[in-house]
Amino acid sequence: MLKEDIEKVLDTIRIGLKRDGGDIELVDIKDTVVYVRLKGACGSCPMSTLTLKHWVEANLKKAIPEISAVQAV
Repeated sequence: MLKEDIEKVLDTIRIGLKRDGGDIELVDIKDTVVYVRLKGACGSCPMSTLTLKHWVEANLKKAIPEISAVQAV
C-alpha cells in the first residue's frame, strides 16, 4: 500500500519533471526512507539536489507523513 501511495505522489511530481525533460523513478523503500533516481535532464541538472529536497521530499512528506526522508541513488 505504501508503495502505491508513493507512486501516486511521484506521478504528480513527474508531470513537472517531464516538462523540463526529466523523470523520476522509485528505486526502493527502506523503513521510512524513500530512494529515488532522477532521470533525463534532472539526473545531470545542478539544481537536482534542491528539486529533490524542496519539491520531491516536501510533497511526499506532506502526502505521506510517515516518510522521514527521500534520498537520490
